[in-house]
Amino acid sequence: IKWVDTQVVLAMPYDTPVPGYKNNTVNTMRLWSAKAPNDFNLEEFNVGDYIQAVLDRNLAENISRVLYPNDNFFEGKELRLKQEYFVVAATLQDIIRRFKSSKFGCRDPVRTCFETFPDKVAIQLNDTHPALSIPELIRIFVDVEHMDWDKAWEITKRTCAYTNHTVLPEALERWPVSMFEKLLPRHLEIIYAINQKH
Repeated sequence: IKWVDTQVVLAMPYDTPVPGYKNNTVNTMRLWSAKAPNDFNLEEFNVGDYIQAVLDRNLAENISRVLYPNDNFFEGKELRLKQEYFVVAATLQDIIRRFKSSKFGCRDPVRTCFETFPDKVAIQLNDTHPALSIPELIRIFVDVEHMDWDKAWEITKRTCAYTNHTVLPEALERWPVSMFEKLLPRHLEIIYAINQKH
């Protein structure tokens, strides 16, 4: 699988300590900021296209600049989908990186077996915003880690849990298939496969 015509965005982590109440525990909340791989396109600038010279940076940084943009318009809805995918993709890649580099119970320099992944990792999906975690985790397992579908599905099922806080229709997000197909075509394939197989 090869991604084409993509927008490359870097995820910059920011860790915030969250102290416990009346105890000696401090948890870490990791937040993400979207960054462009290049701040400035000198070639575009030199030919007089000053807006295009910084457009990639602005498009990337818009992803984390405003939370929950107005999604009554196509652009707002598209940005919202990009935001949700950005946070999901950054977080899952970070989780997998940490899992592979941890050596507890493993003698290999890098952990390549994911059998114990659900024993070490729990992903709680609160509401519909992080729902892309399921197809993204399967995509990583199948496309990046070269795992077969059935094993990827089983590990994902054992890792992810879902809680919905409301049943009001307006709170349940829905995305136009055409937008999903344009922005996340591989994820749409995975969602179709989940629907067909399970």
